[in-house]
Amino acid sequence: MAKIVAIANQKGGVGKTTTAVNLCAALHEMGRRVLLVDADPQGNASSGMGAGKARRPNVYDLLVEGVDAADCVVHTDYGDLIPTGKELAAASVELIDREEREFVLKKALMELFADYDYILIDCPPSLELLTVNALVAADSVLVPMQCEYYALEGLADLLTSIKMCSKRLNRRLQIEGLVLTMYDGRVNLTAQVAGELRSHLGSKVYETVIPRSVRLSEAPSHGQPGVIYDKTNKGSKAYRALAEEFVARAER
Repeated sequence: MAKIVAIANQKGGVGKTTTAVNLCAALHEMGRRVLLVDADPQGNASSGMGAGKARRPNVYDLLVEGVDAADCVVHTDYGDLIPTGKELAAASVELIDREEREFVLKKALMELFADYDYILIDCPPSLELLTVNALVAADSVLVPMQCEYYALEGLADLLTSIKMCSKRLNRRLQIEGLVLTMYDGRVNLTAQVAGELRSHLGSKVYETVIPRSVRLSEAPSHGQPGVIYDKTNKGSKAYRALAEEFVARAER
């Protein structure tokens, strides 16, 4: 039975999609059966997995047209993927009158539960119906966040949203953990924010931190996860370490 993890942050530009793609690829390298669901209309996770943004059927067809999840899966060298495209941007509007609209993704993924060890969902950078669907479908939420002041404010909003979702729609939903991204130990603010997070959230903050890396940023333009594009890069090594810590926590 798959563990479903939503990768979410209401603030953009924090390394959310980079984390989704590289964690997926690193788990695949470890021999885990992993599926990445690209629920962000920007479709960057689809590009990062080498699938492009024009493949159909995709997440839009899964949610709006009722296409079977298995028919939407694309097999890549870095793990399986349900891709997305620009048409997904209209899904929130098209689902608004649907009965139990918050549960559409959960019901759609049920047929795949036995096929994977992990299903990762890359969420949009906002609390909209697509993100709510991901939170309802998920067992837990992984939060990538940058070590800066505004990120702390955004985290408070996200934790409130998760608490509300857990109370009203998905009682099993938990915080999987926080991943510190774009980490630069030379900057005092980075250490201050990291220290504050660890003091308030303790073990929920992963020990592994993801450093700033130009090679990680270059990788999507080549249609590859960073852990594949440059295996010896410090960012790639960090994501492999994160995958090991993630598995150790999840399978404890």
